[in-house]
Amino acid sequence: MRITSPHAHGPMSTPRVMLNVLLATVPGIVVMTHFFGFGTLVNILWGGLVAVACEALALKLRGRPLGFYLKDYSALVTATLLCIALPPYSPWWLIAVGIASAILLAKHLYGGLGYNPFNPAMAGYVILLISFPVQMTAWAPPRGVGELPGLLEALQACFTPAAFDGVTMATPLDVMKQNNSLLVKDLWQQNPQFGRWAGVGWEWANLAFLAGGAWLLYKRIFTWHAPVAMLAALTLMAALFNDGGSSASGGSPLFHLLSGATMFGAFFIVTDPVTSAVSVRGRLVYGAMIGALVYIIRVRGNYPDAVAFAVLIMNFAAPFIDYYTQPRTYGHQRSGGGE
Repeated sequence: MRITSPHAHGPMSTPRVMLNVLLATVPGIVVMTHFFGFGTLVNILWGGLVAVACEALALKLRGRPLGFYLKDYSALVTATLLCIALPPYSPWWLIAVGIASAILLAKHLYGGLGYNPFNPAMAGYVILLISFPVQMTAWAPPRGVGELPGLLEALQACFTPAAFDGVTMATPLDVMKQNNSLLVKDLWQQNPQFGRWAGVGWEWANLAFLAGGAWLLYKRIFTWHAPVAMLAALTLMAALFNDGGSSASGGSPLFHLLSGATMFGAFFIVTDPVTSAVSVRGRLVYGAMIGALVYIIRVRGNYPDAVAFAVLIMNFAAPFIDYYTQPRTYGHQRSGGGE
């Protein structure tokens, strides 16, 4: 049984949950706009329009009532989460391909909201990352490191990308991953995109998404088990394998907690009630495994930020985790316990 059924009514109905999630993203979006310019806002506005169109098309093809399903805001949540994860100033076609993949393939192909085994936003993100790696790693330099494009330039970058000549810069996670010669302190001094604890802009964006996630916890939209387990496992892995700052260092625990999509993933992706484990123990295992995988892929894998891959891998494992962590019904043995 999920936290809330796909179209329940009452205090915790799906539209209310989705609106709360959208509101909780506002602090992170504001901080990202401050540090990276208007690109994220343009991404979200365009992505929302594409998502509603794709949702309406899928519902029409499936013979479902448009008004009832469009009013649950789930398509807008998927679009917002995916567009936050995309680099600012992404071209319109990249956003459209990602949104269409998330809504049509990852969601409606499996029967719609409540039946999708994979997180739609992360599925769309991974499809884009594998298919268009150049565009997906084109992050603009943050405020204070480079010049931020204005609103008109952000619109130009989205809808006439061939005419937009933007400056891009490797993210701190990518710089840390590619380093094989400099001590961490020297790496920090020679790369202006590094901030006090992690990356300029990234650390404050992560804190803003942490604040939004804390508000969702206060509203009881989800429980603390999966996000806290993820963050604890990531912290433990980074602490265990932190060598003090050599050229082979994977980064400190604080660096990993405040870099990339860590807090965004912990509170807005890992907590998806449809694709995660259900039981309390299951959520703890699910979150902890995601945290461990994020560190392993970041440090040893081919992709600097690993939240999407870690989540999709554990989406595969969620039914298995549920099977072995469901509480025992009185008078019966535990699941998998034999006869």
